[in-house]
Amino acid sequence: MPCRRQERQRTKLVLWCCLALALIVSSCGQQTPPDTRAADESAIRALDAQWEKAAAAKDVDGTVSYYSDDASLLAPNTPIAGSKQAIRAAWASLLGPDVSLSWQANKVEVSRSSDLAYIVGVYQLAMKDPQGKPATDHGKFVEVWKKQADGKWKVVADIFNSDLALPAPPAPAEKKTSRHRHSKKRSRRNSGSSAN
Repeated sequence: MPCRRQERQRTKLVLWCCLALALIVSSCGQQTPPDTRAADESAIRALDAQWEKAAAAKDVDGTVSYYSDDASLLAPNTPIAGSKQAIRAAWASLLGPDVSLSWQANKVEVSRSSDLAYIVGVYQLAMKDPQGKPATDHGKFVEVWKKQADGKWKVVADIFNSDLALPAPPAPAEKKTSRHRHSKKRSRRNSGSSAN
């Protein structure tokens, strides 16, 4: 009997060792994906520079091509443009004949999973106001880029706003003096008292 018990224990030990070895071998086969953040950052910076050139050339279709199909454009003083048609309309109105637009990326961050990234930067805009006078604007922007199913990077969210202060509100209209109101009341009283 003792031999059989020892044999069973040896069999269990061999099975446990085989199981442990199988786990070790299978975990060695599961490597972490390579870190491609530096390459992705370079690719996104290059794409952003190409995008800026398309906008500077007033190429509306080329400019809009950098957005994903489900992108959102959050321009100042307008509702969110949440479709390609709305984004195209926003860019078409911005890229007029007397407009000069440029931007520079200051910071690019790519997620460890290399599927999302964002850019923070600054822009410069020169145009003519409604009276035909030169007007300039400068501000900041944030772009969120997402790697698409085909491996290409596209913008899924784009927001920008001005660094310039809002224009001062118009001065309040001058109120009529209270003396004028009092004189009307007095004239009513006087006309009422003379009737009595």
